[in-house]
Amino acid sequence: MHDHSSKSFEPKAGDALTEMLRGLRLDGVDYSRYRMAEPWSLAFPAQPAARLYFVSHVGCYLRCGDGPWMALRPGDGILLPHGTAHRLASTPDLPPAEPESCRRAPICGNVYAVDGGAPDAADGSVATLFCAILHFNMDPMHPLMRLMPEVMRTWDLAQYEPALPHLMEAMAREAELDRVGAAGILARLADVLAASLIRTWVERGCGEPTGWLAAVREPDVGRVLAAIHLKPDEDWTVEALAQVMGASRSGFAKRFADVVGETPARYVLGVRMHQARLWLERDRMRVTTVAERLGYESEAAFSRAFKRVVGAPPSRFRAAAEA
Repeated sequence: MHDHSSKSFEPKAGDALTEMLRGLRLDGVDYSRYRMAEPWSLAFPAQPAARLYFVSHVGCYLRCGDGPWMALRPGDGILLPHGTAHRLASTPDLPPAEPESCRRAPICGNVYAVDGGAPDAADGSVATLFCAILHFNMDPMHPLMRLMPEVMRTWDLAQYEPALPHLMEAMAREAELDRVGAAGILARLADVLAASLIRTWVERGCGEPTGWLAAVREPDVGRVLAAIHLKPDEDWTVEALAQVMGASRSGFAKRFADVVGETPARYVLGVRMHQARLWLERDRMRVTTVAERLGYESEAAFSRAFKRVVGAPPSRFRAAAEA
């Protein structure tokens, strides 16, 4: 997120989303290869991290929350950006079990083999899925994160991105051949697949742009929004942001408020505080360090601003990270 300075930051007109996606990173913390013998059904609770599934062998069904069941075919990839509570099953409406009921063994590094279902099932009825738990380097309250749907499916977006079918084919080969090092390669491919899904959704699959998405795609304002999100710890004064837009101070402030719906100062404060929450939770920074990094003269002043925007003191998020 620190590849650009405020003086040299000049994203091309209409390319602000591309600039933001350059700073997007997904860090996989856990990868699992599930081999589930029929009949089987697992219920996964909601979690902050995203989940990516790739179905390698034998299809299954997915249900998010109280939504309808979705049939998954071999070769399907599914991303749950918000970590929504969901169920996976060989057949809909089977009574679900907890994922912890499955046998789990390490394969290599942070990749695990998970086996479950009926132990005497024939090989032809064993579903193979690869799962990745992924953390974004964006706060869940980032406007782009809030806009993402509960489910992104590769086949829905593959028509817009030629690389997606090739990625899925590569994952299928690695999963089926079960060669030495296949689990590690699958983990890396899962990271690339998730990032590609998000990029394709942003570029092609997110429908008619309204609200924040329309604002970020508006050439002049989009450059400003990209600058703020890529450098949230910059001292973004109205004058500095007006320079990014190439407008006068008063002209910029009016234009920004008309398009975004709030003042530049309020928007910058929100972005900075949500970035602060990410530093506290993910990077386990001290509250004092975050306050200094954002240019606050005291920890108390930062804490007041943080609580006003986020709704809770920064110490709560710091304590949760240490728990």
